[in-house]
Order: sequence, then C-alpha cells, then structure tokens
Amino acid sequence: MALDFFLDIEAEWAAEFSILASGYDAERCGRLEDNLVLEIYKSLLARHGRDLVPLTIRMENGIPLGMGCGSSAAGRLAAIALAVHFGRLDWSSEEILEEACFLEGHPDNAAACWWGGFVVAANEGRKVFGTRVVPPDEWRAIVVLPADPLATSKARAVLPDCYDRDDVVVNIQSAALLGLAFAQGRGDLLRVAMNDRIHQPYRAPICPLLPRLLPLAGEHGILGAALSGAGPAVLVIVESEASLDEASVAILAAVEGMAEPVLRICRFWADGASVATP
Repeated sequence: MALDFFLDIEAEWAAEFSILASGYDAERCGRLEDNLVLEIYKSLLARHGRDLVPLTIRMENGIPLGMGCGSSAAGRLAAIALAVHFGRLDWSSEEILEEACFLEGHPDNAAACWWGGFVVAANEGRKVFGTRVVPPDEWRAIVVLPADPLATSKARAVLPDCYDRDDVVVNIQSAALLGLAFAQGRGDLLRVAMNDRIHQPYRAPICPLLPRLLPLAGEHGILGAALSGAGPAVLVIVESEASLDEASVAILAAVEGMAEPVLRICRFWADGASVATP
C-alpha cells in the first residue's frame, strides 16, 4: 500500500554527475558511489546502447532507508524513469513498472509505489498483473520507526526453507481476507486479516518493536498492526484521525524501556507516482 511520503527527484543535463540530497539519510542519498539510483540509471543506458548522459540531481527523500518502507522500489522506479527520459527509450508506463519489479524480484512495493492505493499484484515472467483499491479516507497509518535500520538481506536470512501446512493455510486465509477488508472498508476485519505466520514470528527477534505492538490491535482505535515490509518498522492502521492521539499514547506505552521510536503519521496515497517533463 502507498503512504504519503515520497522520493522527489529533479534532474537535468550536466557536464558531470552531482546530487544535492535532503530529507532522510541525505548523506547516503547524496553519494555518487554505491548509489542505487545512479547505478540503475547507468546500467540501463549501457544495456540499451545509449550514451551515458551525466545529470545534476536534486533529491528530497521522505522514505526512511532500511526500514521496510519501500525505499528501494521508489529508487529503482525513479532511476528507470530517468533512463527512459534521458536515454529516449520510449517505454510505456507498464514497461517501467515491469523493469522495476524485475529488479526488485517481486511486484509488491514497486506496484504500490507506481499505482498508489492498496495493491494486489502478481507476475508471470516479466508481465505484472494487479489491481488496486483506495482505502477508506478516514483511515490513518502510523509507521513506527526504530532507531536502527535492518538490511533486507538479514531479514530474509532468518526465514526458514519450509513451513508448516497449517501456517500456510492461515496466511492464505489472511491474505484473502485482507484484500476484501480494504476493498470493502471493513476495518473490523483488519486485526485478523493482518495476522501472519510466515515471516513475523521469525523476524520478531530482530524487529523488537513488533511483539510489543501486535497486541494493541483491536484496542485504542488501532485496527491492525504488522511489520512494514521486512521490518524493522511496524505499520499500525488506525480507524480515524480522532483516534491518533490515543493510539500514539498506547504505542509509546507499549515500547516503554526501549529506545523511543519515531512515530510517522500518514495518510494512504491513492494517486501513485508522478512523472513530469518540461
């Protein structure tokens, strides 16, 4: 699902590459070496036989890195859009998304970032199939951000190779129920629909906010809670803006004794990505 924090990039032709970055992790985003956006931009131009076009980039990053908030999907989509424009690749919107999903290894984050809303997506080879709905306008999200990031590779490494059949059945039920809950605006279903046995039990030891916050679902105006992506941030869905204060107090009480997290209050974003050229 798409929330209202963004990666904003402006770029223009230049004699050499430069990045002026602000927002979350500005120092890392502003590096010219080991920079996800630049690496993908350069590799796409090279792969398609285009001349390398240096850019001056102004980047405002509103997405925390290493928190399970989709920063890599946003960066990959931005890089592809830059390569399509400056390399004159003449790709469709669908082709941009397909390339991002291929680079990500799955369509979940990239589809939500590109389309907006609550997205269910699957891929067949490089082809992406999906649909989206707009969550109820009154719902709000609180993204609970711990002090330290977590590499996705580390979060994936703790997952088992095999799962119990009962756990798989429960997750299939939850996933189906979650889609209907969002499509029909059924907040009363989210506590059960956001239940998970496939990744959260294994990641809880390295995402210590999660076991503190999961029991809050169904109380204090909190409809449901889950890891945000692979973690370590936790996504808390709240029934309305009027419930945000009570929910925030409950969250901070639940994590008492830990390093106090940052609570990011968000709306669900329905409009998807925006690409504009002069």
